[in-house]
Amino acid sequence: MKPVRVIAVSGGKGGVGKTSVSVNLAVALADAGRQVMLLDADLGLANVDVLLGLSPRFTLADVIEGRCTLEDTILEGPHGLAVVPASSGKRAMAELSAPEQVGLIRAFSELERDIDVMVVDTAAGIHDSVLTFAQAAQDVILVVCNEPASITDAYALIKVLSRERGVNRVHIIANMVRSPAEGRELFDKLSRVTDRFLDVTVSLLGIIPHDEWLRRSIQRQQAVVEAFPACPSAHALRGIARRIDQWSAPTGPRGPVEFFVERLVAPPEAHV
Repeated sequence: MKPVRVIAVSGGKGGVGKTSVSVNLAVALADAGRQVMLLDADLGLANVDVLLGLSPRFTLADVIEGRCTLEDTILEGPHGLAVVPASSGKRAMAELSAPEQVGLIRAFSELERDIDVMVVDTAAGIHDSVLTFAQAAQDVILVVCNEPASITDAYALIKVLSRERGVNRVHIIANMVRSPAEGRELFDKLSRVTDRFLDVTVSLLGIIPHDEWLRRSIQRQQAVVEAFPACPSAHALRGIARRIDQWSAPTGPRGPVEFFVERLVAPPEAHV
């Protein structure tokens, strides 16, 4: 099986549009012909299935409690997108132990699916599950909006990921901004403090404008790239998806806790 590029999407705080970004990037990549899996890793307050109008029979809570396999949870979204739903309102899922989180990550190695990209929509904040899922991905995207709490919490998450989990590269998406200039200014505010105090490379992956069409697509339970493909936010999200699609494939694991780690370890050469 080929290597899988795993991308964790997070936000220092709730309300920054993290899940909407995750859903739309996954749908846009699937529309571009990639085999994509979208994992709802906001384990206690899941809503990826709601945003896509899907009705799960099983969730990750059923996997953890032994009622089904991981494969049993998978739903089909737009363009063949494979969606792994989590549960909402289950405190036990939000408080999984570190070994349980690692066990869940390793369970993905048992899937026999051909996958190019997996997008992981994490919870907000600096909970252990956020850190573990981000550490287990090759790339971390942080969604930030232009308000002081969002910038402060984004910096806090980058700091903890860097110092406790060894994550040294983070991609930033400036979301819900009124202009490209505001998006760049937002990124500059964050990068100035990370450059000064942290050994982390931050890069501006994209800027998504504030867009009434995006709100309407959420009400319709559709990705905006599908519901209103010509609107400003859909155009921006597809541009970000194209940039992600141009990233080179992972060549090897970064650490011991990683999604699909077996697919990243080259098999030994056969002896003749």
